[in-house]
Amino acid sequence: MSEFNYDLFVIGGGSGGVRAARIAATHGARVAIAEEYRYGGTCVIRGCVPKKLFVYASKFSEEFEDAEGFGWTVGERSFSWQTLLEAKDKEIARLEGIYRRNLDRTGVELFDSRAVIEGPNSVRLLSTGQVVTARYILIATGGTPNVDPSLPGCEHVITSNEAFHLSEMPRQVIVAGGGYIAVEFAGIFNGLGAETTLIYRGEEILRGFDNDLRKAVHEEMEKKGIKIICGDTFSAIEKGADGKLTGHTKGGKALPADQILFAIGRRPNIAGLGLEKAGVEVGEDGAIRVDETSRTSVPSIYAVGDVTNRANLTPVAIREGHAFADTIFGGKPWTVDHSLIATAVFSQPELGTVGLTQEEALKRTPNLDIYKTSFRPMKHTLSGRDEKMVMKLIVDADTDKVLGIHILGPDAGELAQVLGITLQMGATKADFDRTVAVHPTAAEELVTMREPTERLRG
Repeated sequence: MSEFNYDLFVIGGGSGGVRAARIAATHGARVAIAEEYRYGGTCVIRGCVPKKLFVYASKFSEEFEDAEGFGWTVGERSFSWQTLLEAKDKEIARLEGIYRRNLDRTGVELFDSRAVIEGPNSVRLLSTGQVVTARYILIATGGTPNVDPSLPGCEHVITSNEAFHLSEMPRQVIVAGGGYIAVEFAGIFNGLGAETTLIYRGEEILRGFDNDLRKAVHEEMEKKGIKIICGDTFSAIEKGADGKLTGHTKGGKALPADQILFAIGRRPNIAGLGLEKAGVEVGEDGAIRVDETSRTSVPSIYAVGDVTNRANLTPVAIREGHAFADTIFGGKPWTVDHSLIATAVFSQPELGTVGLTQEEALKRTPNLDIYKTSFRPMKHTLSGRDEKMVMKLIVDADTDKVLGIHILGPDAGELAQVLGITLQMGATKADFDRTVAVHPTAAEELVTMREPTERLRG
């Protein structure tokens, strides 16, 4: 009889933890998983999936307007916040059911409980007080939204967690933050008809993305009616007797709102997890320190996903969980390459990117050829909408290798996924030039840009 109750105990039922549990079980391991809220994690329950559904909903306001340019007469229309919430909740419940069934089918034992670490090989289930043991423990508890506890009136703000469950659609919204979550929610509320303001402490939104694309997103958002305030932040949040909020800024502004949503970043979800009992090391950023195999400072404890703060994206967490399970239980060791990850921002218009920004590329090589184009998408030649699409290729002038591709416009995320394959294969600009264009599409611009718009040397 084994000295442990399980071969693997997973704490956290998000995408990374669930993938690790399932793969380990298919390799013959005895696996259990504990989740204190709902299976599916942030992405499925209160992140990527409901957010994308809300993005779809918010786009219809422009679709109705654009239809008139194509000969359609659109009659009276209205939006029901409650109908959207109910439809979203139904879909999320369906997806959670799939997560549970897939775990059950592979023989994983599920615990609907918060779990904390008691030692290198032991976990306590808080719902019952039961302590179980495991040869390996995997931490996959993800991240949690930041709110500045020192801000006067911070108790009056919401985060992305609460935004999906508001009882009423706010008519006046302020979003604090400049990252992809802030930008996406600003687009959602604006598209649904709310007067929307985005306030960000930095000089420009979407830090970490290519500067040309950051500026282009900013301009297009403002065209759609979103007020963007950069270089400022809140000093206090005041709630009036009528329930209305006023956000006072360090720059002296007083911004009224029905809701103020903070999207100022996320932190690893490790509070009260018991890491210190087992001696698991944590970095200054609050993330669990791991090596390339996702092993912590304790040989029997591993961690994957946002709790490690490597590349905080759901598909990355899934791959990390899969690699862990294959390596430890499947006899097929491999690690995740975090150097080249395609990603999308579901802003309006959408941003898709893969590879290096121009700023990052210049740190690697002083010789770059930049190919950039900006044009009105074909759809808007008849809709009349003033919206530009931007495409940018960054090429190493010495090797002709494409180092980065950045796109702003319809379906940019879909394009980024496919373009990620070409960069993984080491595509050159000559490879793009040899590719026959698909006409008429926006993507054909990627293979028809012949002359650099900018040559950077030395």
